[in-house]
Amino acid sequence: MTKKLPKRGLPPMHPGELLREEILPALDRPKTEIARLLGVSRQTLYDLLKEKQPVTPVMALRLGKLCGNGPDIWLNLQKRYDLDQAERELGEDIKNIPTLAVA
Repeated sequence: MTKKLPKRGLPPMHPGELLREEILPALDRPKTEIARLLGVSRQTLYDLLKEKQPVTPVMALRLGKLCGNGPDIWLNLQKRYDLDQAERELGEDIKNIPTLAVA
């Protein structure tokens, strides 16, 4: 009998949530200025903050440079969020796909 281990860490979150709830308040600058510093339109930034748009590799580079933490954290957050969403959507369909052994 296999025992399912509990997941570690926080549940997956959209990178826009992290940016909106933690990063922007810490930067203490207007969103208009943040958009300008990132080199994107205000609408692009607002769509990301509202979780309407994903973090693309280009946006990850911009955010990583602005925040000083590099692009990987932003891409990894997006990847984890996307995989969690896909797993929720596909659910049983994925469970019904057999895992084949390689000869």
